[in-house]
Amino acid sequence: MDDKRTPPAPALEEVRLPHLTAYRLLVKWQAAGMGAMLPLVMVVQAMLAVGLIVGFGFLIPGIDRETATFLSTGAPTTLLVIIGLVMVPQAVATARNNGSWNYLRSLPVPRPLLLLSDLTVWLAVALPGLVMALLTAWLRFDVPFSFNWPVLVGAAFLTVLMATSVGYAIAVSLPPLLAQLASQVLVFFVLLFSPLTFPAEQLPVWFQQVHSVLPIQRAGDALRAGLVADQYPFEPVGMAILGGWCLAGLAITLRALTRRR
Repeated sequence: MDDKRTPPAPALEEVRLPHLTAYRLLVKWQAAGMGAMLPLVMVVQAMLAVGLIVGFGFLIPGIDRETATFLSTGAPTTLLVIIGLVMVPQAVATARNNGSWNYLRSLPVPRPLLLLSDLTVWLAVALPGLVMALLTAWLRFDVPFSFNWPVLVGAAFLTVLMATSVGYAIAVSLPPLLAQLASQVLVFFVLLFSPLTFPAEQLPVWFQQVHSVLPIQRAGDALRAGLVADQYPFEPVGMAILGGWCLAGLAITLRALTRRR
């Protein structure tokens, strides 16, 4: 008599979705995890963009065209960096505390897709603030933008990737509570001590040297070269430093995502 037993079901590790399908599902999962907070975060980012340009403008008496242009073109970078270095570590730390981090790591999907899906959601969060920053700069100071689109798109993508990957690296390398504390410290460092909305020459010489190897100023210079190309030259060295920080952050993050616990 023929053996008509039902074949065993494949193990979970053998059931793998196509990469594009898995990516879409992960993006939906990440967006649904934020729930009603997602549009609220977008609104807050847009308000921060307006506040940076208008509020900082009040702090500078008799602001001239050059200073207004520098402030206005530094605000978008500030938004992108804050999202990656501040909001991402807090979100990942929360996910590690409530268990969703380990759950996502247990899914039979390529680990880089976990990072890519999160990057997509945070990029969507950043875009309204980026547009609002440029619109506010044009309305408030009549900034004469001269776009270099290849540089602008490349610099914006590299800045988001750098900030997000470094933010992830902070979140997965430190205990959750310490990662959240570090992200709060980084808010003040980015807003007050990073030459994004003011020239680096206003900092002490030793601090200028520190920023020459950090990615924050380099990101600001790259985006500025894409926004007002006729006033600020493109510096390939800065993009190379940004790329190095991206690779370092991605390496640490992917190692944490693939490490077995």
